Amino acid sequence: MIQRTCIPAGWTDNMLPCQRLEVKAGATKEHFVAAGILGRIGRRLLSEGDAGADNCLKKGKVPLLSLEAIHQLHIFIFVLAITHVIFSVATMLLGGAQIHQWKQWENEIQKDAPGKGPKKVTDVRRHEFIKKRFKGIGKDSRILSWLHSFGKQFYRSVSKSDYTTMRLGFIMTHCPGNPKFDFHRYMVRVLEADFKKVVGISWYLWVFVVIFLLLNVNGWHTYFWIAFLPLFLLLAIGTKLEHVIAQLAHDVAEKHTAIEGDVVVKPSDHHFWLGKPRIIFYLIHFIFFQNAFEIAFFFWILSTYGFDSCIMGQVRFIVPRLVIGVVIQLLCSYSTLPLYAIVTQMGSCYKKELFNEHVQQGVLGWAQKVKMRKGLKGAASKAEPTSNADSAGPSVKIEMAKAGEDVEAVGNTE
Repeated sequence: MIQRTCIPAGWTDNMLPCQRLEVKAGATKEHFVAAGILGRIGRRLLSEGDAGADNCLKKGKVPLLSLEAIHQLHIFIFVLAITHVIFSVATMLLGGAQIHQWKQWENEIQKDAPGKGPKKVTDVRRHEFIKKRFKGIGKDSRILSWLHSFGKQFYRSVSKSDYTTMRLGFIMTHCPGNPKFDFHRYMVRVLEADFKKVVGISWYLWVFVVIFLLLNVNGWHTYFWIAFLPLFLLLAIGTKLEHVIAQLAHDVAEKHTAIEGDVVVKPSDHHFWLGKPRIIFYLIHFIFFQNAFEIAFFFWILSTYGFDSCIMGQVRFIVPRLVIGVVIQLLCSYSTLPLYAIVTQMGSCYKKELFNEHVQQGVLGWAQKVKMRKGLKGAASKAEPTSNADSAGPSVKIEMAKAGEDVEAVGNTE
């Protein structure tokens, strides 16, 4: 279809990645014919490629992409896919190693779990989590709070008191009947499920690639300026995730001076952008892909056209791009990814990875049956009493996904 898409020959002189060389009159047609001959001699990528080129030639036009261009595009897509997978795996391995260190904290909490004796009274302002995240930092100034959150992502982004408090908040909100719930194992399972989606390349990422290739015009240095986009997004995400932890501390400190038992935070979606923690996932997915795209584009140009090519650009624009790529990889692995793994659990919902696979299938089947039953009942179901299945548990909201569709089940009891 691309070969059959014809454009005026003059259009090919605009928005070029390199400076156009002056050619003699009539050279365009001769060059086109020569390219057609070379295309027929070279590798045949499309069965109707030559026919499409000849069709455009008869109309006095040129195809949108030549056979050689399509061949190079195929190579670039292959390089991009390999680079994206390698970078995603490397990030998950490095970030997973950081998250694995939290397992020791989980074991200590499980071992030191309090019994059923009288609960101690906790001075909220003296609690380690509150002192680090609230007292004296951003208490009266939002600007100071955001600045502190920005700096916190670069050193000890998650401390033991952060992990302990957020773990307890998650358990008391979603499964208060199981105080020894293995929060670390649940968190790792959610991260593994997300990783399966991160290594994929969605349609909106391909749209970004097309836009970039169109804007890669000589003199614009698009490949240089666009390298800053994932870096800025990564810093914004890290700051936001740290600020969510600070907000959790503020909510407790502003409401209580002393409480019975341990400090318990209240997970809520309203702490996240647009009330949707999932937005963080899509942004990280874009950052992974865009960083891989930058590196893949560099190596593709290097191997295809050479380091001194006009498409490669000047050294003063190349080196910063590579340095930014390395910084993004390290920062995302050791800071942003661990933050994402734990802080996104502080939403109003918990994910299906809370259950093992056998229970997941059972609950998903039950949820689908309830959804079908409600659809059949229609408006009459509003007047009927709540079913036994809906009143079988504590007040929860379960976020589930199957075949790309979310199935939400909400049960009510007091």
